[in-house]
Amino acid sequence: MPDINKILVAIDLSALSSTVADYAVYLARKLDAEVMAVYIAPSLSQYVGFHVPASSIENFVGEVVHGAEESMEDFVKEKFKGIKSQGRVVSGYAAEEIIEQAKDYGADLIVMGTHGRVGLDRILFGSVAEKVVKTSGIPVLTVRPEASDNTESAS
Repeated sequence: MPDINKILVAIDLSALSSTVADYAVYLARKLDAEVMAVYIAPSLSQYVGFHVPASSIENFVGEVVHGAEESMEDFVKEKFKGIKSQGRVVSGYAAEEIIEQAKDYGADLIVMGTHGRVGLDRILFGSVAEKVVKTSGIPVLTVRPEASDNTESAS
């Protein structure tokens, strides 16, 4: 089995991110690996030409990235105590950027969450996790949200 020295953790700064980070921390401690958490801000470049000035789109993306950088710094400090770790925020298409960031970092493993989309949601939005699993040259550990988080109470 190949050594796992670097783990890339793809997070979206949602509630699931904490659970995904827990898996990465567990593995990093067991394998004496370092971790890089990455958040991909959505690229809005596809909306240029829809009567929205490019400068407005760039400003919006810049604000999203700036806010995510602050959140990422806090997230890394809180979740990855005692582990060699760093955080990075980039913008682009999530699946493509996760693969690219893993290559740039020299990751041996990707850990990421799924949102468990089904039906029309899955057709319309696809699955970032599925795209990463299918195109990654390294192993990918996917973490599904708890079933109770996906369904409403039957009462």
